[in-house]
Amino acid sequence: MKVEEIRDEYEWMFRGSCRSVNPGGFFPSDGLGVELAQRVCAKCPVKTECLEYALLYRLEYGVWGGESERERRRILFLRRQDVVAASR
Repeated sequence: MKVEEIRDEYEWMFRGSCRSVNPGGFFPSDGLGVELAQRVCAKCPVKTECLEYALLYRLEYGVWGGESERERRRILFLRRQDVVAASR
């Protein structure tokens, strides 16, 4: 896929702070690696879009939007709980 063929909904990816960092750093195998990736995400202008993308597509691995796999699972769990509570 050519750059000019990227859909507008993914345009935010070009503005991510991670674009200038080794992508392997966002798929760490330990807690220290997660912290290093989260530092890059901390000031990223598209952090929110990145996290929502990862949650929407249920990305299981890596740090997305400053959140680890575990943190994203918790966010999804809490969102499901909110939906259940709202339906009562």
